[in-house]
Amino acid sequence: MAEPREDGTPHGTPGDFVCSPAGLWLALAAVAVGAREETAGELRELLGVADVEAADAVTAAAQALAGTDAVAVATRVWSRVPVYRAYRESLPDVGFGPMDPDAIDAWVRDATGGLIERLPVVITPDVLLVLVNALALKARWEIPFEGAGTRDQDFTDAVGVRHRVPTMHRPVPLNCAWTVGGASVVELRCRAEGGRAPARVRFVLGEPGAGPAEVLPLAWAPEGRWTGIDAEQINMALPRMSLRTRVDATEQLAALGVRWAMSAGADFSGMSPERLAISQVVQEAVVKVAEEGVEAAAVTAVPMAPGGAPYVPRRIEWIAFNRPFGVVVLDGAGEVPLLSLIDI
Repeated sequence: MAEPREDGTPHGTPGDFVCSPAGLWLALAAVAVGAREETAGELRELLGVADVEAADAVTAAAQALAGTDAVAVATRVWSRVPVYRAYRESLPDVGFGPMDPDAIDAWVRDATGGLIERLPVVITPDVLLVLVNALALKARWEIPFEGAGTRDQDFTDAVGVRHRVPTMHRPVPLNCAWTVGGASVVELRCRAEGGRAPARVRFVLGEPGAGPAEVLPLAWAPEGRWTGIDAEQINMALPRMSLRTRVDATEQLAALGVRWAMSAGADFSGMSPERLAISQVVQEAVVKVAEEGVEAAAVTAVPMAPGGAPYVPRRIEWIAFNRPFGVVVLDGAGEVPLLSLIDI
């Protein structure tokens, strides 16, 4: 079984949370291409696709995400066992190669621009195959924060403790801020430098006490639900931050009904002649928000073992992100959450 690393790598402040929904979906859906029977059924229920029809969906989704400026997406499989030619050919954008932990770590570093240095699990001898998805973003703000405007200010965490943190300040165009569902949302525009649609980065300040499940989805709430902010000027105060977390989603998947895929009865016979089962689903994600722009990366690993495994005089509106808030990075269309985090 693959084991989470315990090498002192910072995981972020307790309670901070970063994840990539898009990365999790891409990794699991690529595995689901090889699923059959009951295993395919439960993965289809979770992901919307499985079995052979998942291949086109995975390829289309990855290519669509790569159409967002400054976003890179890559998936690769390393294996000790044969992988069917039909499976490999159904995923033309996915690379394949023999199991090599050092090569995997090097690939992770390269795919994330060094933001994540190694695979978030250890490859033990009983891991027969591992599928890894990497998603990376490196974007510059259209209007950067002035470094001279950054100064220490109070930030109150979820348990009411105040901290002094470096806080950036800048005005926000009126059409880049709104309220929805009791929350304030600010979108910071990124430069479009590659001729593609830029990523959309939205900061969501929910009502006091609201949890991530209530706050984060408001970032992609339909425009019809938005209410403009009645002000002549909007100013923003935002902590400069660097957050990193590692999430083992194995138990959550079981709670969502994915059991066959992680049991002795798992059927991935469309992937390999070897009996395989998912042993873990682990993701490491990092987001860095600074004066010049935003960097983010997520690596999702799905190791597979044999058989099964456990499961001012003006009206000025200040939006100060000085208590728990969410951040969501969306694709250029503003529809797919590439990364999301909660800073508490």
